[in-house]
Amino acid sequence: MMAIALEPVSAGRLARANPAAKLGACFLLGLGASLTDDALTPALLLGGVVVAMVVGGVPVRVLVTRGWVLLVSATGLGLTTLLFGDSQQPWLTAVTVTVRVLAIALPGVIVMLTIDPTDLADSLVQNTRVPARFAYAALAALRLLPLLAVEWTTIKLARRARGVDAGRNPVRHAQQFAGTVFTLLVGAMRRGTRLALAMDARGFDSTGPRTVARTQRVRRSDFALIAGSVLLVAAAFVLSTALGIFRPVWS
Repeated sequence: MMAIALEPVSAGRLARANPAAKLGACFLLGLGASLTDDALTPALLLGGVVVAMVVGGVPVRVLVTRGWVLLVSATGLGLTTLLFGDSQQPWLTAVTVTVRVLAIALPGVIVMLTIDPTDLADSLVQNTRVPARFAYAALAALRLLPLLAVEWTTIKLARRARGVDAGRNPVRHAQQFAGTVFTLLVGAMRRGTRLALAMDARGFDSTGPRTVARTQRVRRSDFALIAGSVLLVAAAFVLSTALGIFRPVWS
């Protein structure tokens, strides 16, 4: 069930775009949002990202069900800034922090929703000349992520079957949580070691020439995606500057 839940969105324009081009556009948008300290510029970028998401074929329902952690985290940061910040305009500062976090992180969430890990590894190797050993090791790690959730549940059920229960003691809950994390990390390291040996045995450590089974082409639409990201960042900067609101982080 976990593997099915993590299946990428396969329909729409964004799903058909080159993975490397989508990562480049995501980096440009995140960089643009991180260079400003006002609320308008990241808000404009966030609005453009949402429009591109809808036009690109990513359903809002999928974004909410898979990216709710980002929404909760951004809201939590805004509330923390509002309650404990020392700004003269606490509400404006809280909104600015929330919008900036969403503008920086939301493009990455949308991109990962539309990228198949295998296509991403192939694109990194073919289009950006990332070493194959690194790219396919990252692919293997992504494929094993759902297994961590399954093992977490298995460890908790096994401890409960042995009668290990913290009850209402918060200290015991913290100790059990730390123990579960440690057990999970040990298992992940052992699995990673076996996987690395298996990949090396199958020739992934070879530095010789490689053949390509799945070609990843860069189309005109991919260049248009990157150009659109640059134009969106430039338009947000120009508009906020014309309104006298633009405030760079280095000012």
